Amino acid sequence: MSGAKQGAAPSQEGRPGHRYSPGWRTLTIVILRPLLYGLLRRDWRGRGNVPRKGGVIIAANHISEADPLALAHFVYESGRYPVYLAKSTLFDVRFIGAVLRGTGQIPVYRDSADASLALRDAEKALLDGECLMFYPEGSCTRDPELWPMTGQTGAARMALKTGAQVVPVASWGAHELMPYKKGEQKGLAGSLKKGVHPLPRKRMQVIAGPPVDLTRYAGLPLDRDTLRAATDDIMAAITALLGELRGEEPPEVPFDHHKVLEERRRAAQEQAAETARGAVPEQARPSGPESARAAEPKAADS
Repeated sequence: MSGAKQGAAPSQEGRPGHRYSPGWRTLTIVILRPLLYGLLRRDWRGRGNVPRKGGVIIAANHISEADPLALAHFVYESGRYPVYLAKSTLFDVRFIGAVLRGTGQIPVYRDSADASLALRDAEKALLDGECLMFYPEGSCTRDPELWPMTGQTGAARMALKTGAQVVPVASWGAHELMPYKKGEQKGLAGSLKKGVHPLPRKRMQVIAGPPVDLTRYAGLPLDRDTLRAATDDIMAAITALLGELRGEEPPEVPFDHHKVLEERRRAAQEQAAETARGAVPEQARPSGPESARAAEPKAADS
């Protein structure tokens, strides 16, 4: 494991370093390590691709709310203590918040003027030599077959800004322990029974690949095109590793959750408009000149 730091250690730039408590980190190891050994059977590959020193980004796929702990176990046994970017609301929960702050996890503020603080703190942690865990998809995959979705650009931005390596990691098995409760209701995701299923013991497969080669983006402006291309490279590496674990060929085009949501929203709006048109009584609808003349009373026969 990398050396522990108490309080605020000086960073490479002379600023206050990334804060955490060695005591809290030791406590989580003592509690969680034997628990995870007993809960999951392990099939781990590529631990040698996780560097033992220096700031590094672990970029992984996300299939279940249970895979962060399993992935953390893999990373710890590879010689590093994992630091996650977690929802800021979790830091407000009494005991959980204390654990997150004590172990040096980084809060992510959403829909707030403080949203940039997460990237600032993540950059500080990388410069201090921490091992940062990123889920580039931003949430559990919505792909019906549980393949990785298109990624968000935060991991690529951090890597290109700090020079930290990005190690792609794929995991498989956590979806059987705890399927994502908001997953798709079709395909493999739809076939999974919701809830927690610890028995029989589930096999957790994890594989780490060599660092993603991002050298062709060095020196380029961190604009939308650069970040998008670098993110696609990262996601392609993760997806290829998952295909290796599953023994299947990944889809040629990754699932784009935002595009699917937009298509569903548009379809819902069109359906609502069609329903509204059908709900208007025929006699209440505007009529043209021909219908107006047809509605005029006819003269009586003489």
